[in-house]
Amino acid sequence: MPKTKKRCSWCGDDPLYMDYHDSEWGVPEHDETKLFEALCLEGAQAGLSWITVLKKRENYRKLFSEFDAKKIARYSDTKLEKLLTNEGIIRNRLKVYGFRKNALAYLAMQKQGITLDQYFWSYVDGKPIQNRCKTMKDVPVNTALAEAISKDLKKRGFTFVGPTIVYAFMQAVGMVNDHTNDCFRYKQVQ
Repeated sequence: MPKTKKRCSWCGDDPLYMDYHDSEWGVPEHDETKLFEALCLEGAQAGLSWITVLKKRENYRKLFSEFDAKKIARYSDTKLEKLLTNEGIIRNRLKVYGFRKNALAYLAMQKQGITLDQYFWSYVDGKPIQNRCKTMKDVPVNTALAEAISKDLKKRGFTFVGPTIVYAFMQAVGMVNDHTNDCFRYKQVQ
């Protein structure tokens, strides 16, 4: 019988979750559109489990113009109200309207000559923070750094960017390596 890979316990045995864990979570991301998508989707996850958003991610991509911020910024209230009727996404008015608000905030940053890649990665000097967590109990849910980023993002007009959401974003896009020490991905994403 083949030996199974040791993974972080949070992904369980759901194939979609395992694939996300194995191929995306914790991998340093520098693509602007993917960073914007991750920030929006982490906000959509607020109060829910990540698997809920992950199962709807393809619908979000389709309905929100593949996370093209310029297009989302032009969405009318009528278009957003129509999106709220689609069962393929989380139908929370504040979260759906928040995507447009975040697109506008992101475009304002771009006008100042700031990319999301520069912005986020400057907080960690361009290198992922390497945590050494033995179990998931050792993994923080937020940090002083996440609180500082959250505060600045809110000042810039972003929404659904509380410290816990920001920390989950940091984990997802590889700004911090929170794979547990015994997980096969821990050393791979260092």
